[in-house]
Amino acid sequence: MSSTPFSSSPCVALNTGLQMPLLGLGTYKLCGLQDVHRAVDAALCAGYRAFDSAAVYRNEAELGKALRALLPKYGLTREDVFITSKLGPKDQGEKAMEGALHSWSQLDLDYIDLYLIHWPGTQGLPVGDERNPGNRAQSWASLEELHGQGKLRNIGVSNYTPAHMRALMQSCKVPPAVLQVEFHPRLCQPELMSLCKQYGVCFQAYSSLGKGELLSDPVTLDVAKNCERTPAQVLLRWALQQGVPVLPKSSNPERIQRNAEVFDFTLSDTDMDRLSALDCGQRFCWDPSEVA
Repeated sequence: MSSTPFSSSPCVALNTGLQMPLLGLGTYKLCGLQDVHRAVDAALCAGYRAFDSAAVYRNEAELGKALRALLPKYGLTREDVFITSKLGPKDQGEKAMEGALHSWSQLDLDYIDLYLIHWPGTQGLPVGDERNPGNRAQSWASLEELHGQGKLRNIGVSNYTPAHMRALMQSCKVPPAVLQVEFHPRLCQPELMSLCKQYGVCFQAYSSLGKGELLSDPVTLDVAKNCERTPAQVLLRWALQQGVPVLPKSSNPERIQRNAEVFDFTLSDTDMDRLSALDCGQRFCWDPSEVA
């Protein structure tokens, strides 16, 4: 298995020895083949080589179809793109094998580059239910098996807390390659970042723009004005400059292009510190802290 260089896109090395692009297109809320096709076309044109989906996004089949149609247009092959998807909370536990194979079948791209457990809980169970840890362990064992078969080249988790991560690292046969969590200046997650560094797990961000709320933050706007960049570019650069891969989501081709223009400038230490000082533990997405 080669460590594909994704030559046009800066990458991070995962603990499997494989490479993952630092910039990917998030596909949450992209639905219908037409919308997915248009966004993927714009992203490939802008140099994106990674795409992030999930069972709960209900667009895995459309993403696979769009990529199969568009890769030849850009002279690319399957090996040139990095595809992530995620196990739905309804399949946590004994249905994990079935759920993961369904994602693999829907995408229909021979293999999935990265497959994550999307949420530490189980749909239909209370967050504090004592069955959640056992369900997570069962899901992980299924992902390990599919990783061994080559269907899932890397496996990982999303929305795990430090406690969830410690438990997984103590019991797993294959360590997670990636932890994907909400991460932006108002939610810096220092304990999780430190744990990932300790364990050799790539810490990846979602919701870098705080569901759009951070685009109008006075500090973001001031930094953007000073460096003549968009607020979104500043927020993405803040993460990338810490070595954190990002997954900005958009269906707008112009915005997709602008969000990719984040590797040709650097934020000053002062601006990095000003943004990091916004940290107040504010979440704009799910809070996994109560999940047993």
